[in-house]
Amino acid sequence: MLVPLSAVNLVAVRVYGGSSSSATLTLSQRSQGVGGTFYIHTPLLFSGLGAGASLMELRFLAACTNFMTMTMVRGAPMYSSATLFCRRFAQFRNLSSETKQGNHDLPTENLDAKDCNFVHEICKITRTKARWEDTLLSLYPSFNFSEPSFFLLYLNHQNNAFLSLRFFHWLCSSCGFSPDQSSCNALFCALVDAGACKAAKSLLDCPGFTPEPASLEGYIQRLGRSGMVEDAVDMLKQIGFCPSVATWNACLLSCLRAGRTGSVWTLYEQMTESGVAASINVETVGYLIMAFCAENKALKGYELLRELLENGLLPENVVFNALIRGFCKERQYARVSEILHIMIAKQCNPDIFTYQEIINGLVKRKNSEGFRVFNDLKDRGYFPDGVMYTTVIKGLCEMGLPGEARKMWFEMIKKGFQPNEYTYNVMMHQYFKIGDLVEARKIFEDMCSRGYAETTVCYTTMISGLCLHGRTDEAHSLFEEMVQKGIVRDLITYNSLIKGLCKNGELVQATKLLNELLAQGLEPSVSSLNPLIKRLCEEGDTQGAIRLWKDMQDKHLQPTASTHDYIISGLCKEGHSLQGLEWLLNMPSWKLKPQEQTFEFLINSLSQEDMLDDILVVLEFMFRIGYRLKESTIHSLVSKFSMDGFHFPDLWLEKIIERN
Repeated sequence: MLVPLSAVNLVAVRVYGGSSSSATLTLSQRSQGVGGTFYIHTPLLFSGLGAGASLMELRFLAACTNFMTMTMVRGAPMYSSATLFCRRFAQFRNLSSETKQGNHDLPTENLDAKDCNFVHEICKITRTKARWEDTLLSLYPSFNFSEPSFFLLYLNHQNNAFLSLRFFHWLCSSCGFSPDQSSCNALFCALVDAGACKAAKSLLDCPGFTPEPASLEGYIQRLGRSGMVEDAVDMLKQIGFCPSVATWNACLLSCLRAGRTGSVWTLYEQMTESGVAASINVETVGYLIMAFCAENKALKGYELLRELLENGLLPENVVFNALIRGFCKERQYARVSEILHIMIAKQCNPDIFTYQEIINGLVKRKNSEGFRVFNDLKDRGYFPDGVMYTTVIKGLCEMGLPGEARKMWFEMIKKGFQPNEYTYNVMMHQYFKIGDLVEARKIFEDMCSRGYAETTVCYTTMISGLCLHGRTDEAHSLFEEMVQKGIVRDLITYNSLIKGLCKNGELVQATKLLNELLAQGLEPSVSSLNPLIKRLCEEGDTQGAIRLWKDMQDKHLQPTASTHDYIISGLCKEGHSLQGLEWLLNMPSWKLKPQEQTFEFLINSLSQEDMLDDILVVLEFMFRIGYRLKESTIHSLVSKFSMDGFHFPDLWLEKIIERN
């Protein structure tokens, strides 16, 4: 009788027939089978045995995955899942030596269906049971979960690094599991692949565990991609070997993304000193060029690019785009044109992102050339996206070309790009800016119909625009409507309405709104208090304005120059010129520069009170920071200085004429 068995490295087979008789089987490989199939020749006839009269136990001690126990009853194989798996662990121990040599992927293709079912069952229990630890111990009390090879199989089947980590800790704490290098490294790699850098870091504390070099490099690269720049750089210093250029590049890129160009140069210096200088590639140099651009040193980056090109190397488009962005920022548009010509000459065609950098750079600096480039882009067959349309619309609005912006708006819709909330707000703000409240309202209503208006930003834009034109009643109605619709009113919303109310002379309502702001738990900003200070000074309550200024100090808010200007003007109006002079002379200690009109106002006030010596102090301060006097003020001072009893009139008149 022939019994085919798929086995590898078969060691011994013994047949137990009847009660105690035994016979040794003969084996032949390949001679009577195909591939690696074995055929067992046996004189025993199973078909004539009674039920339970004979028992054949085949024990295979093998190095891979075919150590099995088979019970033959009437010639039919019967398996016991957990018992079968327990008896097969002799061969699993050999897997540890395999993984130590770097083979982390277990040869699960050699496991039969019963084996896989058992591993999958364990994985399913740990995924679906809240207290799977107790379940496993009750279902399989005799199973040896502490076998390292079983953990490797579990890890390979689980496909969930976090559950595997929990299983690992359970084995260590409850099952006498002593994790070996292979188990720790496989789990470490799984956690790194899952992006669980902090969990992977905890494994580094396992006694005797040192990740393999490739695993450590993967960990460092993952740290960089996850934004954990400090950890990546620290690990780079601790690994004890020279990592590959790919790992160095990954760290350089992570520093760039974090805006830490200083770390880029430090890493590059360490890189050259570590022995990989000869392996530095075009990717490395590309990151250095991008670092120069980020530091507003586009010209140095350009020089580095020229060196690359002279050596026959061509960086990726993202490097060219960084240079274009840098030169646009520095308004060196001739360089931008030069880079575009280089890209075309080197058959590195500018892509949509290249043009977007150019358009962004020009539009943000209110250069109409960006509009021409945008049209040229369409003529070349490129298809601008919604973001680029929005950028151009915003730029046209800021350049005071609402008509062109409106045309672009309709073109955008015609091309199939629906304006988003930001685009709507840009257009709405522009209409308010030019005083077209009807069109602004239409934009708002269109937003409402499309479901974009139910946001804090949208309502704040409307409130701010209405306040700009003195429509505080409408603005306040929208402010109250936000509560009814459950829309959050943030600090900017409050500030916009407070400013509008103060501008409209509604000081009581503005103060009430400030108190409401405080009651809501919001911290007022300088923008909250400055309009109130200005209005109090205009209405003759400068002392009330000074009290608010002191509140700013208590809240650690840095006053602006305009804050002091309002108070100085208010003090002068109330006849407290000397006190105003004191505030003026204190401004340099706050690193604040008074407005030119503040000097004029104070000089006129002092002049009316015949405080000519104090005027000289103000003039000295004013001339020192580069301001000039108005012609009317000069005539007034000439009359004052020409009065009898004033010391050195000629000297001061000469200074006034010289400075003006």
